[in-house]
Amino acid sequence: MKVLVGSENRVKLGATEEAFSKYFGGVQVIGIRVDSRVSGQPVARETFEGAENRALELRKINDEQSLDARFFVGIEGGILRLFSKWFALSAMCIMDDTGRMGHGTSPIFELPDSIAEQLSNGSELGDVMDSLTGERGVKENQGAAGYFTKGVMDRKRIYVDGLIAALVPFLNEELYFQ
Repeated sequence: MKVLVGSENRVKLGATEEAFSKYFGGVQVIGIRVDSRVSGQPVARETFEGAENRALELRKINDEQSLDARFFVGIEGGILRLFSKWFALSAMCIMDDTGRMGHGTSPIFELPDSIAEQLSNGSELGDVMDSLTGERGVKENQGAAGYFTKGVMDRKRIYVDGLIAALVPFLNEELYFQ
């Protein structure tokens, strides 16, 4: 089964392969860079819109190029304000070749006020994490989740969980797609 992912990020591709392989045999994951059509640092609802936009764009590319994919995966990182605190999360949208969709999220975790302030001023979390750690490409590796959990959870793990959640409607079609 062919699955298109709206990114070339190896963490997103690996997470997609791991999540889909739990339920479907013979998964081929292909990353295609697409525009989420949301801001660089999505906030709240915009995070979900970005994930859905990625899946929709992939389906369009699939049809135009006859790629014969069965599923299209959009993953979008963002921030969310709840209870006077800022949280990081990733939204997932999985669409099948008939246009049916499932949505999920990664676990969310609280961000320090100093980082939330930078994000509110237009910085992207990946750039802030690079600055904080003194490393380049944190989002291509452990991500903020890995840094803040001292390596217990990493970006791939939280993506896998979010993707499994987004697969729920496809695993229970009789309840979701009537």
